[in-house]
Amino acid sequence: MLEQSRVRAGHWEGIWAGAEAPDLQVSHLEKDLPDLSAEKMENGKWKLRLPIPPELLSDGVQTFLIRMDEETLTHFTIVTGVPLEDDLRAEIDLLRAELDMLKRAFRRHCVETGA
Repeated sequence: MLEQSRVRAGHWEGIWAGAEAPDLQVSHLEKDLPDLSAEKMENGKWKLRLPIPPELLSDGVQTFLIRMDEETLTHFTIVTGVPLEDDLRAEIDLLRAELDMLKRAFRRHCVETGA
């Protein structure tokens, strides 16, 4: 079980609680990333560490999936660049427009059915 994770100094780090080292895969845009290391700690847990290749970082949102046996356990996201603010505003505007459309359709449905 993955207890905690963080990104620090260009590396993803996590703590795995388990008797054996986990067989995890980390992927970005469906490509597996190499060099995930697992080091046994004194408390019987495992310290996981993965260098994040700099060429994967660019403006916007980059999501990395952490999997075991084809099942996604968790993910971490790195957000960089100026365009993010505009991306978030555009996404919120889109969600608001869709919500308004759904409200109108629901109200119309209630009027038509007499509910």
